[in-house]
Amino acid sequence: MDYSHYSASTLAVHGDDPLNDSTDVAPAMHVSTTYRYPEDPDKLVPFSMDDVMAGRDPLKPGSGSDPLIYSREAAPNTSRLETILSHLLKGPALTYSSGLAAFHALLVALNPKVVAIGDGYHGCHGVLKIFQKLTQCKIVNVHNPDTWEGLGEGDVVHLETPLNPTGEAYEIEKYAKWAHERGAVLTVDATFAPPPLMDPFTCGADFVMHSGTKYFGGHSDMLCGVVAINPARPNATKEYWGMWDERVCLGAVMGSLEGWLGVRSIRTLELRVQRQSETTTALVQWLASLQAGEGPKEDVAIVQKALSHVQHASLQKDDMQWLKKQMPGGYGPVFAIWMAKEKFARCLPSKLALFHHATSLGGVESLIEWRRMSDAKIDSRVLRVSIGVENVEDLKKDLLTAFKAVLNDA
Repeated sequence: MDYSHYSASTLAVHGDDPLNDSTDVAPAMHVSTTYRYPEDPDKLVPFSMDDVMAGRDPLKPGSGSDPLIYSREAAPNTSRLETILSHLLKGPALTYSSGLAAFHALLVALNPKVVAIGDGYHGCHGVLKIFQKLTQCKIVNVHNPDTWEGLGEGDVVHLETPLNPTGEAYEIEKYAKWAHERGAVLTVDATFAPPPLMDPFTCGADFVMHSGTKYFGGHSDMLCGVVAINPARPNATKEYWGMWDERVCLGAVMGSLEGWLGVRSIRTLELRVQRQSETTTALVQWLASLQAGEGPKEDVAIVQKALSHVQHASLQKDDMQWLKKQMPGGYGPVFAIWMAKEKFARCLPSKLALFHHATSLGGVESLIEWRRMSDAKIDSRVLRVSIGVENVEDLKKDLLTAFKAVLNDA
């Protein structure tokens, strides 16, 4: 069946239809870790990667299935999730036990001698330091090509966009040009802009990774990492099966429960993310307007005293030409608030009624985090805000009430 003409919302619901082998409308949860061999001795065929690769074409999601032998190799729930993700990400996708496991798998597969990386999620820097300890790879600044001495064929330019924790964006096409001029590979961490907000492959990315824990999961109840390969790469199929085989040895696979939760969650991805994106953009514009002195005088006074500034891609006015092309579906649902004082940043979460003070992001509930709790290097005035699916006016009222309470306590 040709799925190329379907939209993301339809693919999220029907992309795995070819895998249906029962009358259940809701896919069953398969918890077994091991599977029986055929009872007929004549049908006992020893495991072979050639046989696995012949069973399906990763460039055609749903074209076949992996043999079920042991769940570290393949399992029904995660195979179903990967089929849907391959449709949504527009490239063959592999799942992992977490976002950091996905990043580690990328480094192992590409084995670069030089890695260009910038600010962003501190966990990726931790993984890269371990990789550097094992391989002695060189680490350079992704935003300054003048520092890329030695970066060339097969090396990695790793770009996180939108950026954690600010939600600000970088131009993928520019970094793709810099990387490809040197024969390097561009990997993009697009966790903060899942489909339908952005497709990094259209901008020149070679590999795209996500912490699927965030928006693919969407309910703060599963760990997941994802790597997708640009199908236009000459060796995309070979690279896919190479990573598939390495994952068996690394052991960083999703559990069956997580795979089942992922399928359940991915069905509503577009509905959730579009709502979260629209609400976030509205909140950011509202806060920025009050910060600029536009709006009710009392609200302006409160925000100007409590806040220093707000960061988000929607505020990058000089970048709108490429931003709208890169993110046609909307801006990411995460932004950063810089409070006027560290004390304000510490106290604000305790004054909010509709925001949970917790790390992570992407769930249906709004979260706020005094970022120092999980990132020791960040400015102590920064709060990361992840918007859920609540009503935007309710969230505005909650924030304004909390700002006022913080000032009153001061």
